[in-house]
Amino acid sequence: MALPLTAATTTATTAADTGRRRSWLRWAIARAGGVVFVLWAVATVTFFAIRLIPGDPAEAILGGPGSQASKEALTQARKDYGLDLPLGIQYLHYLGRLAMGDLGTSYSLKTPVTTVIGQNLGPTLLLALCSLGLGVVLALLLALWSSRSGRVAVSIGSVLEIVASAIPHFWLAIALILLLSTGLGWLPPVSVPGPIGLILPTLTLAIPLAGFLGQVMREALLDALASPFVLAARARGEGEAGVFWRHALRHAALPAIGLAGWSFGSLISGAVVVETIFARPGIGRSLLSAVQDRDVPLVLGVVLVVAVGYMLVTTLTDLADRFVDPRLRAPSLRARTVHARTVRART
Repeated sequence: MALPLTAATTTATTAADTGRRRSWLRWAIARAGGVVFVLWAVATVTFFAIRLIPGDPAEAILGGPGSQASKEALTQARKDYGLDLPLGIQYLHYLGRLAMGDLGTSYSLKTPVTTVIGQNLGPTLLLALCSLGLGVVLALLLALWSSRSGRVAVSIGSVLEIVASAIPHFWLAIALILLLSTGLGWLPPVSVPGPIGLILPTLTLAIPLAGFLGQVMREALLDALASPFVLAARARGEGEAGVFWRHALRHAALPAIGLAGWSFGSLISGAVVVETIFARPGIGRSLLSAVQDRDVPLVLGVVLVVAVGYMLVTTLTDLADRFVDPRLRAPSLRARTVHARTVRART
């Protein structure tokens, strides 16, 4: 016996909602499991890697190699901080404290690691966000110009993108200081309070990022302009501006959204160099000092916070992809297809 049209519609809608919820639930479970595994792997690798660096952590506790601490003091420091225990036992104790949210106390600063990170995280996030925004704008402008100005412009844009993406941060920072500070005197050579002290570090991080993103966005833009949906839009009478801004640009933005997680990791790693060169406070500079001082708790804390930030950015990126690109919502699309076919069959 055939179902009435309203019953078939209700059934198809319920199937669509169920498929959508299951899809989101599977995604959330997989993402949560991936976050836990990545954090455990990062904590484990960093814990053992930092102990391969030559030197004694007990010396960092007592003020560094130049403190000339006695053997008795070093022995007592190892006992107080559990450094005299077998490495496996130290690792288990560390995981136990980490599960309780305890990152420990910095050896060199004698301050809780959470406090040190909290004081330095803000400047680094500000630098990363400014660099990411400027990098995306530069990449988009270069992609727009090269894709709409002919083959010569595409070739020039490709060369500029390759050169920009291959420039090391330290070389670019020195070149910008020599040009804009020493030569022209426009900007201070080191970071100072206020927006003016953020310009050179932001440029140093944004230019290589723009070179890489520009290559991806330009290719996606050219592919979109040659796609059937753009030809269909033009056949419907859509103007070139409408085709570009309403159709092609959206598809060109998808690769940039997908690379947001990689961009965040690239900016944080570049911040270690940039903050050191420009004497700018931040988590990158703190990490470099902690590695030099063998400040194990601070190194582990900074690396874990960066890993959490990376996972958060990639999660938000996946969410944005699922909302922007309907192909990633395949279960709900299939359910709506069934719905449409059922309605056509009943009518």
